[in-house]
Amino acid sequence: MNLQPSYTITEATKKLEYYCAYQERCHKEVTQKLKDMGMIPDAIDLVITHLITANFLNESRFAQSFARGKFSIKKWGKRRIVSELKQRHISVYNITLALKEISEDDYRNTLDVLAKKRLESIKETSVQKRRKKLADYLLYRGWESHLVYETISNLIK
Repeated sequence: MNLQPSYTITEATKKLEYYCAYQERCHKEVTQKLKDMGMIPDAIDLVITHLITANFLNESRFAQSFARGKFSIKKWGKRRIVSELKQRHISVYNITLALKEISEDDYRNTLDVLAKKRLESIKETSVQKRRKKLADYLLYRGWESHLVYETISNLIK
């Protein structure tokens, strides 16, 4: 028999304050964490309200941090970032705010560097297959198709 420890609202609040202070979180993650702790819906609402008013939980800040991180570290394109934020139930307003964190120049330069680096690792000899492999890779990472095809036509003649 696996008994889950029970938490008071104060204990749960403290635990979630640490959880949110460690890294930016979205409401969905925090709600799931509280459900996993066995908290009832009323208690979940109380804890989340406290976290928002104490500024431990801020959806705009989360979205901006998420967009910056996924772009600069994982080299994701805007389509993938938007998709991931939507899965976390982030509002359209906050998604738009988050995308403003990425400068257009950085975005284009990152796409070029990523495409060149990937192209070097593609061992295929057929030009069509090289183009397809590069396009598939960049599209999977969430780069917009018109930018992908424009970049590929500049790289592979």
